[in-house]
Amino acid sequence: MSEKRESTTPSGIPRKPAYGPSDWDGSSYASGVADPGCFPYTRGVRADGYRGKLWTFRQYSGFGTADESNARYRYLLDQGQTGLSVALDLPTQLGYDSDDPRAEEEVGRVGVAIDTLDDMQRLFAGIALERITTSFTINATAAVLLAMYVAVAKRQGADLRKISGTIQNDILKEYVSRGTWIYPVEPSLRLIVDTIDYCSRELPRFNAISVAGAHFRDAGATAVQELAFTLADGITYVQRCLERGMEIDAFAGNISFFFYTHSDFFEEVAKYRAARRIWARLMRERFGAHDPRSWAFRFGLVCGGSTLQAEQPMNNAIRVAFEAMASVFGGASSIFTAAWDEPFAIPTQESAELALRTQQILAYETGAAEVADPLGGSYYVESLTDATERHVLGIMAEIAERGGMVACVEGGYIQQLIADEAYRKQRRIEAGDDVLVGVNRFRTNGTAHRLELFELDDSSVRTQIARLQAVRARRDPARAGAALAHLRAAAEGTENLMPPLIEAVESYCTLGEICDRLRAAFGEFREPIVI
Repeated sequence: MSEKRESTTPSGIPRKPAYGPSDWDGSSYASGVADPGCFPYTRGVRADGYRGKLWTFRQYSGFGTADESNARYRYLLDQGQTGLSVALDLPTQLGYDSDDPRAEEEVGRVGVAIDTLDDMQRLFAGIALERITTSFTINATAAVLLAMYVAVAKRQGADLRKISGTIQNDILKEYVSRGTWIYPVEPSLRLIVDTIDYCSRELPRFNAISVAGAHFRDAGATAVQELAFTLADGITYVQRCLERGMEIDAFAGNISFFFYTHSDFFEEVAKYRAARRIWARLMRERFGAHDPRSWAFRFGLVCGGSTLQAEQPMNNAIRVAFEAMASVFGGASSIFTAAWDEPFAIPTQESAELALRTQQILAYETGAAEVADPLGGSYYVESLTDATERHVLGIMAEIAERGGMVACVEGGYIQQLIADEAYRKQRRIEAGDDVLVGVNRFRTNGTAHRLELFELDDSSVRTQIARLQAVRARRDPARAGAALAHLRAAAEGTENLMPPLIEAVESYCTLGEICDRLRAAFGEFREPIVI
C-alpha cells in the first residue's frame, strides 16, 4: 500500500485530499462572500460578471521604433484586441535618450524607444485615444510618459476627461524586484502622488497607478507574498495621497492592480478572490471610503512570465491557456496572454496572434464568461480563499510592525524574503519535487526543431537616433531651455510636477534631458546591501 503524499499549494498552504461541508459551511457567506457585485466583492465587482462587458484583451507589445510598434498595434487591433499594452525599452524605462552611450545595445530591444513627443505621436498615429484604453508598463519615468500621452491626446483634439488607460507607476516594487529605478524613494513617491492628484482632476477615467505584484512574483515570491506585498504597497500610496490632503473618494476608484497568474490553478483563483475582499474592507473600514467604486479591487494580469520555459517551448501555449482560464475564474479586468516564444525573443506576429486567439476562444467558445464566479461555493475554493486571506493578512501585519513598506524596502527586508523563496523554489525544481513538464520530467530526447524567432533590424536603432537628433535640431532651443529650467525649479520646490512636465514634452525636450533635471534635483537611489 502506497504512502499518502502530503500536498501544499506553492505558497505552503496545506491541501487535503478532499473538501466538504466541514471545511466551509457557508456561515461567512453574508459578511465575507455575498453575491457578485456586492461588498466585499469576493465573488467579483460586477453582478453579471463578464455578461455585460468582457475583460479587456491586451497583448504586451512594443519594439524598435514607434513606427514599427504602431504597425503591430494596428494589426492586433484589427485582429480583435480591445486594449493596448505598451512595452518600453530599457533606456526609456531608465530615463536615457537613445543616443546616450549608456543606452548602447538596448535601444528598442525589449520594447519601443520613446525619446520625445514626436515618438509618442508616431506610436499612436491613426489610433484615436478617446476610443482605446492604453496601459504603459513604466515606472521611474511614468510621469514623463503620461505627460507625452496627454500631449498627444490634446493634439488629437480629444476630451481629456474621456481618456482612459493606466500607467504602472509603482516604484516600490522596482526597488525590490525589477531594478528600473532612478530617484530615491521619497522624491519617487512625490512623483507618484503628483500623477494621481493630476489625473483625479484632469483625467478622471485614467488610472494613474497600477500597483504591481507581478514583478514580486516573477522575482521568486509566492502567490501569498505577491498579494501581501502588493496590498502593502497600495496602502503606502493611499496614505501618501491622504497626507497630501486628497479626499479618499477623489482618487481611490482609479487605483488598479497588476499580477502574474502562475500555474497552480486554484491557488490563483483564491488569490484574486481574497484580494478583492481584503481591499474592500481596507478601503471602507480603515480609510473611510464611501463610494463603492473606491472599494472595488480592479486588476489586470499577465499569463506567462517566469512560468514559460525554453525547453519544449510549444508547451507554453498550453500553460498560458490554463492560466488565462484561472484568471477569468478569478475575475480579472484585463488579461495579457504571453506568447509561447517569449523565453527567447520579442513575439513574432504569428505567436502574438495565437496568444490573442487564446483569450478569444476562452471568451467566446468555452462558456467560461457566462456566469459570475463559477467556482463560488466550492468547498475547496472557499476554504482556500479564507486560508489565503489569513496568510496575506499575517504578512501585512509583519510589514506594518517593521515600519511599513517603505522601511522594509529601504532596509532590504522584502528583498531578502523574495530571495529566500526563490532559492527554495529552485532547490525544489532541481530535486524534482516541483515538476516542470519538459524541464525536469518528461524530457524529449533528440534535437529540437528550429524555431522561427523575431529579429530586430539593426537599422531601427540608426533610424531612432537620427529622428531624435532631428527633433533636437528643429525645436525652439529657447523654449526648450526655459521649460527645463522651470522643471528643475519646480522639482526643487513643492508644486505638482505634471504641468511643468507637460510643458517640457510639448517643447520637445527629450526624455533624457527631463530626467537629468530631476536627477539633479532629487539624486539617485542606491540599493541597500542585504547580508
